[in-house]
Amino acid sequence: MESVDCVVIGAGVVGLAVARRLAMAGREVIVLEAEGIVGSHTSSRNSEVIHAGIYYPTGSRKARVCVEGRRALYRYCEEHGVPYANVGKLIVAAEEAELPRLRAIQAKAAENGVDDLRYLDRNEIERLEPAVRAAGGLLSPSTGIVDSHRLMHAYEGDAADAGAMIAFRSPVEGGEVRGDDGAIVLRVGGESPMALACRTVVNCAGLFAQEVARSLSGVPPDAIPPRRLAKGNYYALTGPQPFSRLVYPLPGRSVLGVHVGLDLAGRCRFGPDLEWVEEIDYSVDPGRADRFYAAVRTYYPELREGSLQPDYSGIRPKLHG
Repeated sequence: MESVDCVVIGAGVVGLAVARRLAMAGREVIVLEAEGIVGSHTSSRNSEVIHAGIYYPTGSRKARVCVEGRRALYRYCEEHGVPYANVGKLIVAAEEAELPRLRAIQAKAAENGVDDLRYLDRNEIERLEPAVRAAGGLLSPSTGIVDSHRLMHAYEGDAADAGAMIAFRSPVEGGEVRGDDGAIVLRVGGESPMALACRTVVNCAGLFAQEVARSLSGVPPDAIPPRRLAKGNYYALTGPQPFSRLVYPLPGRSVLGVHVGLDLAGRCRFGPDLEWVEEIDYSVDPGRADRFYAAVRTYYPELREGSLQPDYSGIRPKLHG
């Protein structure tokens, strides 16, 4: 049986960041990744937004680490040559009746340490984004976008430089948490099956985290939350690209709404929507386009019929349905 100090399960952005930090602290680290590349699921199938920390409950860990993490991420990208753009974001209210919600979001953001939000009236919005129609909005200058693949490769490089190893096509198929000596033994599949004994395991398996946890005897079943899968679909905008920054409607209960997303080449896409699913399936149903037209036209009324094309989708594991 092979042995190692630390195992990180999953080479997405979180797993790579954890492996990087452990290795830089002098720990012996192996990352076990079931796929053949880094970040092939949630980490590369998202909006690639660097969020400012606006919406989270005041005083929550999410609020704190989002604000601190945003500042640290901009520094990291600058120091490591990871492509990013501080494009900014507009949160818009379609109707006058929604303006009090905008003010409440601005107040919550200030309590979270996001003190650069600026309230805009209808005319100011039109000057900044001529295609957008809204009763009012908030401008977030510190929101940006990042090349998620280059970010993950930078983390991977840092981890490797500090001595960490990544084993691709090495799924965790089971194991046990021993009570006598505190060791954790993992059964690793793939081309070179092995048993691996370790002192520390960090489960960063994302969509498969519950499956991995359930495969380890000694993990209490009531400590494993149910898996809830929230699929988000994206549609690309064909023709002229009318936006220079991200544009978001007011958020709903479980999703931030179908918003304007941009990549680093300036191409525009709309999404994600919210579709609760049972299985992992990344196909985009063309039939969902009607919902996208309706949602987008609340702030971009000039959206032409036939100008949306299915692009890609991502799936997020959620704690709450």
